[in-house]
Amino acid sequence: MTLKVAVVGVGNIGNRHLQVYSGRNDVEIVAVCDIIQEKSDRAAEKYSCQGFYSVQDMLDSGVAIDAVSMATAGVENGGDHYQPTMELLRAGLPVLGEKPISNEIDKAKEMVALAKEKNLRYGVNLNHRFTPAADRAKEWVDAGRLGELNMIDMTMWINNPNETSPHFHIRALHPHSIDVMRFFGGNISKVQAFFKKGKGRAIWSNLQMNVLFENGIIGHLRGSYDGNFGKAGTYGLETLEVVGSDGRFILQDACEHLTFYPRFDTNVETFDYLGGMKHFGETFDSRIGRWVEQNLEGVAPDQIEGSGEEALKAQLVIEAAIKSWDTGQVIEVESI
Repeated sequence: MTLKVAVVGVGNIGNRHLQVYSGRNDVEIVAVCDIIQEKSDRAAEKYSCQGFYSVQDMLDSGVAIDAVSMATAGVENGGDHYQPTMELLRAGLPVLGEKPISNEIDKAKEMVALAKEKNLRYGVNLNHRFTPAADRAKEWVDAGRLGELNMIDMTMWINNPNETSPHFHIRALHPHSIDVMRFFGGNISKVQAFFKKGKGRAIWSNLQMNVLFENGIIGHLRGSYDGNFGKAGTYGLETLEVVGSDGRFILQDACEHLTFYPRFDTNVETFDYLGGMKHFGETFDSRIGRWVEQNLEGVAPDQIEGSGEEALKAQLVIEAAIKSWDTGQVIEVESI
């Protein structure tokens, strides 16, 4: 079977989606779409497909499409997601969106609700959890190897000089880190957040956030757009630590190094590059690949991994964190 796909928004991330699709034998790229005509024309020529300048023109063309990657950008990297996503869902097409789902919560809720109403698969590219290392760690948690979970701590930082909005950092970057924390701990019920502007910065580019999960696990997120210290530093891009009553694990750089530390003996287990995945960039292949597989398998929309609903839950945590900083209070996260 072959999945006929289109990609809407062919900037850097949209082209990454196209690269992944073009490398698969079970996918045929049938259309690209971008409001910047030169981008659409260039991608259409490169991938030998039809190019369009609006979603509606693409839908009206009669091109047979099975699923769509929606990779537009906009304010805080999510400002342009709503309109094309709604057009695609109304047309009955499964959508794999980019993160953040939307930084306007009402619009994010509308997208999730429409997909549910029309019984359509709706995923978001929460690619940091789609790694063999994360899968192995999740198996340990589910099997009870860590015992009762107590704490989940996450560090994620990169260099990003963007100054477009006060909370660009948390809204654009941390859908990923919060999703990974939720992947292991479940829903987050309360947050307490503190922000700091980096040297010479106009935006809140540094974050420390305490979280309480619904099941009682406590956690912490440390993030920065000023703090990528590379392989010479301790943390690289990101470090996740999950601590239980019987053991803990540390997962470094999304996919590269996974170490299990038992509580009651010294037999530490270390796994490097599980599944042959050696670099964060490969997570696009695994996440988009899983989207393709689940569509070809015909899974139920509520079984989509990295779903729009999960992306919405991450955004609700982000908005609660901003409210916590603005008010100086511990904030309860809205539930859906």
